Amino acid sequence: MYKVRQPADSQVSDEEILRAVAQTDAETKAAAAAELAEKAAEAVTAKAEEQAQPAARTVASRSTAARNSERKAATISSKSGARAGVVADPVDTRDLTCLTEALYFEARGEGTAGQKAVAEVILNRVDHPRFPKSVCGVVNQSGQFSYHGRVAKRFSEKGAYLRAKNVAMAALSGAPRDLTGGATYFHTPAVRPSWSRKFTRTARIGSHIFYRSGGAQRLASN
Repeated sequence: MYKVRQPADSQVSDEEILRAVAQTDAETKAAAAAELAEKAAEAVTAKAEEQAQPAARTVASRSTAARNSERKAATISSKSGARAGVVADPVDTRDLTCLTEALYFEARGEGTAGQKAVAEVILNRVDHPRFPKSVCGVVNQSGQFSYHGRVAKRFSEKGAYLRAKNVAMAALSGAPRDLTGGATYFHTPAVRPSWSRKFTRTARIGSHIFYRSGGAQRLASN
């Protein structure tokens, strides 16, 4: 403890002086503590900002990568659709039902190509002026398909039904008709209908022989 000399005429006691000194020391220490606290807070803030920057860059990078991936996926989807010849219009459920039925009962024992060929004949007839203008109209036309009136229309073979439905869906969605050369008729080798001598034979696929009318004339295909 240091002793403070005071003037002879001073009325301030030593006790008051000591209290003033103690107060000054306390204020000095408080100011120093406040300064240290401020510097510590600044250091914490700076560190937090420094740590946040890499995270922000990572988030921004991921967002950019996500946007690029979405654009790339959209481009691939668009190109794939164009290559596959995807038709935007939905398939009519009645057409799908009728075509699946015809493929199941007329060509269930055929391979995929054989079923596609029968589907081509049906769709070629829809496009031909001599036949009904709808899939169901062609399939249900009297005297044209041998299963009508001869079998119960029950799809007892689930696998065969699903395969026929997939072929029908593809045909109605715009699959190319490039197997039968525009054929509008077909028969099995077990029979030889009179009309087969009048039409042009175009192909034999599986157990069916295909024909078109009009000589070398071909129907427009998808």
